[in-house]
Amino acid sequence: MYDFVVVGAGFFGAVFAHEVQKAGKRVLVIEKRDHIGGNCYSYDDPETNINIHKYGPHIFHTPDKKIWDYMNSFADFNHYQHRVLTNAGGRIYSMPINLATINQFYNLTLTPGEAGEFLKSKIPAIPTPANLEEKAISLIGPELYETFIKGYTIKQWDCDPGDLPAEVITRLPVRTSYDNIYYNDHYQGMPIGGYMPIFTKLLEGVSLELKTDFFEKRDYWRSLARTIVYTGPIDRYFDYRYGKLRWRSVRFEIEKMSLEDYQGVSIMNYADQQVPYTRILEPKHFYRESINLSRGTVVIREYPCDDPDEPYYPVNLKADQAILSEYQKAQSQEKNVVFGGRLAEYKYYDMYQVISSALKQVEKLREMI
Repeated sequence: MYDFVVVGAGFFGAVFAHEVQKAGKRVLVIEKRDHIGGNCYSYDDPETNINIHKYGPHIFHTPDKKIWDYMNSFADFNHYQHRVLTNAGGRIYSMPINLATINQFYNLTLTPGEAGEFLKSKIPAIPTPANLEEKAISLIGPELYETFIKGYTIKQWDCDPGDLPAEVITRLPVRTSYDNIYYNDHYQGMPIGGYMPIFTKLLEGVSLELKTDFFEKRDYWRSLARTIVYTGPIDRYFDYRYGKLRWRSVRFEIEKMSLEDYQGVSIMNYADQQVPYTRILEPKHFYRESINLSRGTVVIREYPCDDPDEPYYPVNLKADQAILSEYQKAQSQEKNVVFGGRLAEYKYYDMYQVISSALKQVEKLREMI
């Protein structure tokens, strides 16, 4: 018998398992995929010596020193700070929108103070933005929205931006300075050697079964432990009894090149709707300290898609919110089950938020451990 059976070896499951094992409890982790790490799984490409994030880029960033110190106890981090460029209308702009973007787009030489006033003159009165489109226009005006946000959003979410919640766009800062660092968080970096050394240390000594689907033998796994820790999609756990929540996924197209450098930046967004991919990644730029050790380069094109077997992003339309409410009621009635992580909570979490949530959940259960 185990004290906990953890379903999923991503950050929530791995951190939870590590902490309860450290407290002397028996824990088993089962994972449907053939590897640990969830969507943070990374590997070294043998041909190019470049660390590849299989499920899209995962840049670690956090405002929380406690979480930063916790992560640094498992790996050393480099000093990578995320900077993104955007191809819009065949021209290259800095993203997120900042003073350089504004001046280039409008062919002006505004100062920070002038840029703030200039943007105000472009923004129509929207007292209470009700959706992503209205919120974006209330921040940057219709012209910048149409150029940089609308087409990308339609590709990413496959729906009208007017149907998406306003908070989706608040993840993207707007600045009237030349600060072009994507994240505002004080602590940022990439784990040297990729994410796998972190997960290997988190799960060291933990009983682990890969290529194991919880739902194929649900009753069996539940019989093995006092508590189940579930990190998969919440609608799947309840057999879709209230309907299917909408998720977006991503398809990746990888190309290896003999070039030294393809695009000069780790991520290039493509804002135009007619371009089928949302962005091109060149992962060698995540590790500038080892860039000269690579042999050639790798580029990865991201194509948003619907894939029920690989849910990535909760879409969270109004219909989804109504369905989620029913699942949350059902969840509250489940005894001895902990739900955690982006999929189980249907929330757009950053990595540090998932780690923090797992640590807090362990603290809540401290009487048991």
